[in-house]
Amino acid sequence: MRRLRAQVRSFEPGLQLLMVNQFGINLGFYMLMPYLADHLAHGLGLAAWAVGLVLGVRNLSQQGMFWLGGTLADRIGYKPMILAGCALRTGAFALLALAGSLPALIIASAATGFAGALFNPAVRAYLADGAGERRVEAFACFNVFYQAGILLGPLAGLALLTLDFRWVCAVSAAVFAVLAVVQARALPARRPVPDAQRTSGWRGVAADWRAIGRNRPFVLFSAAMAGSYLLAFQTYLALPLQARTLLGDSGGTAMGVVFAVSALVAVAGQLRLTDWARTRLDPPKAIAIGLLVMGAAFLPLLPGPHHSVHGVAAVVGLAGLALCAALLAAGSALLYPFEMDTLVRLSGERLVATYYGAYSTAAGIAVAGGNLAVGALFDLAARTDTPWLPWTALTALGLGCAAALAGLRRTGQLRPAPAAAPALS
Repeated sequence: MRRLRAQVRSFEPGLQLLMVNQFGINLGFYMLMPYLADHLAHGLGLAAWAVGLVLGVRNLSQQGMFWLGGTLADRIGYKPMILAGCALRTGAFALLALAGSLPALIIASAATGFAGALFNPAVRAYLADGAGERRVEAFACFNVFYQAGILLGPLAGLALLTLDFRWVCAVSAAVFAVLAVVQARALPARRPVPDAQRTSGWRGVAADWRAIGRNRPFVLFSAAMAGSYLLAFQTYLALPLQARTLLGDSGGTAMGVVFAVSALVAVAGQLRLTDWARTRLDPPKAIAIGLLVMGAAFLPLLPGPHHSVHGVAAVVGLAGLALCAALLAAGSALLYPFEMDTLVRLSGERLVATYYGAYSTAAGIAVAGGNLAVGALFDLAARTDTPWLPWTALTALGLGCAAALAGLRRTGQLRPAPAAAPALS
C-alpha cells in the first residue's frame, strides 16, 4: 500500500484525482448493477424478456456509444465529458430508484450506459495525456483503483440491500453526484492540442473516423485484442454457469468468492506485474504473454467436475473456478497498462479519446457476439455430453489472440502508421 501511495503521489494532482474518481465510479456502479436483474425480476415482477431488454439496452447504449463519447471528448475537451457522464449517471441511478414501469426503466438503463460512454474515453485520454512518457505506470496505478472499486462495490451493495434496493440506487447516485461536484471544482481542464486544419462539424468527425479506419496497425491491434475482452467477460458468464452446474443454489455465494479472488489478485499484483514486465519485456511481448495467461486460465476447468457435486468435490470445483478467475485477472493486469500505452502510440498521440472510443466499441461488439457463441457452446456441450468443449474453445481463443499479437510484433505491424493529412476546411 505504501508503494502504491508513493507512486500515485508522483503524478500531478489531476491524475491522482482521476484515479480516485475511477474507484468511486466502480464503487457506485458495482454496488448496484450486480443486483439489478434480481430487483427487476423479483422486486418489480418483470418477465424474463423484459429483464433482458433492460440490461441489454444498458450494454448497447454504453458499448455502442463509446465512439461518440470519444469523439466529443476530442472536440469539446476531456473534463466536460467526465462531468457530463457523472451527472447523467447520477440522474439515471436516481430514476432507477423511482421507476416502476418498463419505459422508465429502459430510459434509466439507456442513460446509465450512455453516461459510461461519455466519461470512459475521456478519463483514459486525460490520463494518457497527463502522464506523458509515464503512461504505463499511470495505467497500472489506475487499474489498482479500478479493481478496488469492483471488489468493494458489491459488498457495499449487499449491505444496503438489507434496507431496500432503493437505498442502493440512492447511495450509488450520491456517489456519482459527489464525483461530479469534486471534479467540477478540483479537476484541471485538459483537452487535446487544437488542430487548426481540422474540419469542424460532422464533416470533420467523418474525416477523423475515416483516418482511424485507414490506420492499419490500429485496426490489426484491435482485432487481435478483441478476444481478450471476451475472455475477461467469462467471469460474468461462463464461470457463473459452471458454478450453478456444480453447486446449484449455492453457486451465487461461490461466485462472490470468485469475484473477490479476481479483484484481490488484480489489486495486489498489478504494480508487481507491471514492474516485472517493464524490466524484461517490450510492450507487445508483455501483451502477448498476458493473452497467453488468460487463455491458459481455463485449463484448470477441463478435468472437471462437470456435474452437481458435494463435499470434497465441491471444494475442488470451487478451487478450479477461483484459479481460473485468478489467472484471468493476472493476465489482464499484466497486459492492461501496455495495451493502453500501445493505443496512444498507434494513434500518433492524436484523437486519443476517439481512438479509445473506437477500440472500446469494437471490444463491446466482440463481447456481445462472442457471448452468444459461448452460450451456444454450453448448450451444445450439454446435448453432446462434451463438458470440456467451452473451456477448450476459450483456451484456444486465448492462444490464438496471443499468437496473433506475437505475429504483429514479429512482422513490425505494430509500428504507428504515418499520420494522415488532416482534413482541410
